[in-house]
Amino acid sequence: MVYESLPRTVRILLLGEPGVGKTSLILSLVTEEFTDHVPPKAEEITIPADVTPEQVPTNIVDVCVAEQSLVQVGEEIEKAHVICIIFSVDRKETLSKIASYWLPFVRDNCPNDYRKPVILVGNKIDLIDYSVIDNIWDIAEEYPEVDRCIECSAKTLANVSEMFYNAQKAVLHPICPIYCIEEQELTEKCKKALTRIFKICDLDGDGLLDDYEVTIFQRKCFDTPLQLQVLDEVKSVIAQNIGGGIENDCITVKGFIFLHCLFIQRGRNETTWTVLRKFGYDESLELTHTYLYANIKVPVGSTSELSYKGQQFLTQLFEKYDKDKDGMLNPTELKNVFSYCPRIPWHNLRYTVPTNEKGYLTLQGWMCRWTLMTLMDLQNTSAYLAYLGFNFLENESQKAAIHITREKKVDIAKKQSSRNVYQCHVIGPRSCGKTSICRSFLGIAHKKIKPHANERGDSNLIENCCINTVLVYGQEKYLVLKEIPITRVSDPLQPHEVNCDVACLVYDVAASRSFEYIARIYIKYFAESHIPVLIVGTKGDALIARQEYMLQPEVFCNKYQLLAPQLFNIKENKHDVFMKLATMAAFPHLKHFTSLTGENSSWWKAGIGVAAATVMGFLIIKIFSFQRR
Repeated sequence: MVYESLPRTVRILLLGEPGVGKTSLILSLVTEEFTDHVPPKAEEITIPADVTPEQVPTNIVDVCVAEQSLVQVGEEIEKAHVICIIFSVDRKETLSKIASYWLPFVRDNCPNDYRKPVILVGNKIDLIDYSVIDNIWDIAEEYPEVDRCIECSAKTLANVSEMFYNAQKAVLHPICPIYCIEEQELTEKCKKALTRIFKICDLDGDGLLDDYEVTIFQRKCFDTPLQLQVLDEVKSVIAQNIGGGIENDCITVKGFIFLHCLFIQRGRNETTWTVLRKFGYDESLELTHTYLYANIKVPVGSTSELSYKGQQFLTQLFEKYDKDKDGMLNPTELKNVFSYCPRIPWHNLRYTVPTNEKGYLTLQGWMCRWTLMTLMDLQNTSAYLAYLGFNFLENESQKAAIHITREKKVDIAKKQSSRNVYQCHVIGPRSCGKTSICRSFLGIAHKKIKPHANERGDSNLIENCCINTVLVYGQEKYLVLKEIPITRVSDPLQPHEVNCDVACLVYDVAASRSFEYIARIYIKYFAESHIPVLIVGTKGDALIARQEYMLQPEVFCNKYQLLAPQLFNIKENKHDVFMKLATMAAFPHLKHFTSLTGENSSWWKAGIGVAAATVMGFLIIKIFSFQRR
């Protein structure tokens, strides 16, 4: 079934046989008194938002079949948001015409399988002393669009305002998406949505909502505290009506779902809809685009990182799902984290972030993977933070979880980067050892390294990346190594393959033609840029061959004022190369230098600058935490 989005104005249409009191009901609502003399048809009436319970402007439209053609009535049905079909409780034929004529007619004039909510209204109850509601339920079961049935009297004003209020509610809080009348049960989509909500509110991840968690839920959804006595009564109702709804004096997911089913059965759809909308759901029980994707703009030259609040939220999430408290997420625990998301967003974790020997995510690897997604695919980070409840738990949009860095040119001008995440592009000819460098960055033993499957043109840029933490003058930074796959030496590099914080140009010291490629790459793309470059010779344990190029690597580096070529042996798996790459990225103004030792005073000054920034950062965080108390 198709559902429309919430209207800004509710349009109520009254249908029914002549003489059932359609016009009288409208006039009684407006004048708050009954008159025996009514026109054949009332003019369209607009009720301002400030006098309606839901604070939404409401238009009420009358129909007179004697004055209007069926085509005109059909057009009014198309324009309406909710239809009230009126019958007279003292005339059985008017009730019979609802199922035999009016409901099929309404369906025929609803476009694209969209069934508008219908309210069945029995008017003139002042003429009888019994209820006819039981006679209507068979009709409601046959036509699921029937939202509810109401008895009223235009003469005594009984339930007149309630009739129009319920019509308004049927539009703003529709029952069909959340409740199946035939089965007397919540729809599967509603159950799925409420299960996600339950898991988000289950702060300690024990599968139960204790009093504290229910209180937090109540306050954030309805902005009012929940009295302990009321909470005890709620739990008592659950315990009396459904087995397994209460466990250890806490509400289970089964009890939580039952409670909302009870709300709807008692006509309190608005309670469940308030909860659903607080957690981002629209009228089709899908998370809205604006809820999933925060409007976060990243200027050219800037990057996106996790903020302190984002890191804190994700750390707590990791600890919540690390059931065995072993400091890592096994496959079952990782699946549970994303159980209420469309899918697990990551693959090939073993070759992307630090893991243990079994490939399980450590906290470090968990934070690395989120950091990488935030840098490379911010929209996906925004969506998954929303799926996992950041918006609700932090009471803010995902913007609060993201930090946008200042532009790169500002870093260069200030001679120091303020970023915590650096991108390093690993460039070199095929089979020179680029993959070995990237995998060894994650601590993977050289015997376990498999050939790289991705080639140029891979649509998922993250698949070519790995990330780990590196200390730069005592401060932890994230370094992303992105392998640039080369199919042919003659292929030019694209701008996105060149632009990075630091470049690692790799050649095979044992292959005589290997260095020529990266020498030409440096001259063509990096010699005139602001990007620092480190040249690395792989297979450092092999016999070093003389390079068939006009300049040998050492001479080339000396000519262009680059650090001498760094020999890399994967069997030794030393991390000094990665520390140098991160340090060069942190201080981009020092593109040309000859050493990273204490002999260069610039590096000492830079180190002091980083240390000072770190101290200030800790002070700011402490002040912020103190103010929040």
